[in-house]
Amino acid sequence: MLDAVLLNMRNHGRILACGMITQYNQDKLEGVHNPFCLITKRVRMEGFVVFDYWHLYPQFLETTTKSIKKGKIVYVEDIVEGLENAPPALIGLLIGKNVGKQVVVVARE
Repeated sequence: MLDAVLLNMRNHGRILACGMITQYNQDKLEGVHNPFCLITKRVRMEGFVVFDYWHLYPQFLETTTKSIKKGKIVYVEDIVEGLENAPPALIGLLIGKNVGKQVVVVARE
């Protein structure tokens, strides 16, 4: 997918790389086949690790919670029912079949 993104980047664009769950269990990792786009388009690509910003989490949580309650932020959950459906849900998560946050409902109150 990164190859397609690079072809469509604007000059001086920025790419943030965070998490590569589809790569975790691969025998052969996927690579970028057109890195020349980084040079010709002067694209900046930088890794992101959440722990670099952990000190901002309380502020993020307060702001985000308010925005969710006001309906300014809407999130999507992919929900499956029952613990017996957890393994296929996890496999789907690892291969990109889910949309939004994957949730397994074990019991409803």
